[in-house]
Amino acid sequence: MSIYTVIKGSGSYLPDVIVKNEDFLNNNFITEKGEKIPKENCAIIQKFQEITEIEERRYLSPELNTSDMAFIAAKAAIEDSGIDPETLDYIIVAQNFGEILYNNRKTDILPTIASRVKHMLKIVNPNCVAYDLPFGCPGWVQGVIHADYFIKSGDAKRALIIGAETLSRIIDPHDIDSMIYSDGAGAVVLEGVESDHPIGVLCHKTRTDTITQAHYLKMDVSYNPEFKDDTLFLKMNGRKLYEYALNTVPVLMKETIEKAGLDIKDIGKVLIHQANAKMDEAILIRTLKLFGVNEKPDGIMPMIISKMGNNSVATVPILYDMIAKSKLNGYQFSSGENLVFASVGAGMNVNAFIYLNP
Repeated sequence: MSIYTVIKGSGSYLPDVIVKNEDFLNNNFITEKGEKIPKENCAIIQKFQEITEIEERRYLSPELNTSDMAFIAAKAAIEDSGIDPETLDYIIVAQNFGEILYNNRKTDILPTIASRVKHMLKIVNPNCVAYDLPFGCPGWVQGVIHADYFIKSGDAKRALIIGAETLSRIIDPHDIDSMIYSDGAGAVVLEGVESDHPIGVLCHKTRTDTITQAHYLKMDVSYNPEFKDDTLFLKMNGRKLYEYALNTVPVLMKETIEKAGLDIKDIGKVLIHQANAKMDEAILIRTLKLFGVNEKPDGIMPMIISKMGNNSVATVPILYDMIAKSKLNGYQFSSGENLVFASVGAGMNVNAFIYLNP
């Protein structure tokens, strides 16, 4: 008998404020050189939607913050799992910008979001260790990887892994890329179970590239030269990031699948970071080709980006929770199905794990 890490329950939180593409029609879009983009906004938005498939996204309401979303998602996951929260050994929160007030863009990470969530959950147990994991968009996947190590070592029995981000408060309204980002939170409760056959998390891999790639995503001032505030906003070198993702994610996914002793034909679903629909599709196609497969299997890569946008660390756990709760039409998990969880983002970081659904 060996110990395996399985998902005991899941939860998520989607903000109430829905922002549609047409809400950006009056934005003053500017290039990184500080020049106004000559195209009409309607043409800019149409092209943006064709590439990303994003039609709308969710923004957090002014009275709430990142820890509130994380708490709501965590509470739902705990209730879904049916466990006593006092039995949690770890609370790991993937996030990158901490708390950001609606009217104050300064990042607040003291105390950590994880400590705030533990406080809001009213967990007394001092042996429940709470910490944040800033690892770019792959943060939630990396949190699962951390927990898997703890559980399989015997150091932990249960862990709560949360991904929560409020990107709407750190985007430059003059940057076209601002339309990509959104807010949200997702969480799972992981538990170690004994089994005489492999189940749950089978294996994982992570890589970090920094020599030339470290600043593909970074913080910088507004593109608008008339914006006198020294506030820093999220900035992205989209072309470089796209190239990096296509050159690294398929390779790492293949390595992870093979590490599990599987072939791509053994994979039921790929739950990938909802970054950009065109990029995700290209990643999947390249991965399939690495295995000598030229046709994409139906339903292998569920997508929610069209209605959710890119909420960083929250995209994968929200996607999982929606499928687990039968909230994504046409998708459900089957017992014995192999799943690939994968992500790519700031660092640059890439990671993946293989999960055999019990």
